[in-house]
Amino acid sequence: MLEILTAAEKSGCTVHLPYDVVVAREFATNPPSLRTCNVHEVAANEMILDLGPAAVEALADVLKTCRTLVWNGPLGAFETQPFDAATVALARTAAALTREHSLISVAGGGDTVAALHHAGVADDFSYVSTAGGAFLEWMEGRELPGVAALTV
Repeated sequence: MLEILTAAEKSGCTVHLPYDVVVAREFATNPPSLRTCNVHEVAANEMILDLGPAAVEALADVLKTCRTLVWNGPLGAFETQPFDAATVALARTAAALTREHSLISVAGGGDTVAALHHAGVADDFSYVSTAGGAFLEWMEGRELPGVAALTV
């Protein structure tokens, strides 16, 4: 993690890390142990299952300053409520910005596509790909064997 943060800093890139998270001791819909806390206050017997509302608000503000979004992976365990809140909120923010033509939104990966459909905004993104790892490799400019075979 420190290597990534150091490389980002040298490149002039900001890494946005959440400072509040939604946690629980069990993975279930609306578990009794559900709580929101500072990321540094997560107990050893708790799982981080979503971002907290302050982190979502901060990331939404960041999205409003971006021209392009590349999204790979949901923000929480979106398949189980209430752990879908961060993914749904930020997907809807990105979709609204895309509809306003102030953001180009590119998303890739099966879980990402499922999360965007869950939020009801998959059709509002600029480009959506079900390929996960291949999508990221394509974004990096790597040659994909399947595509290369078609161009021969």
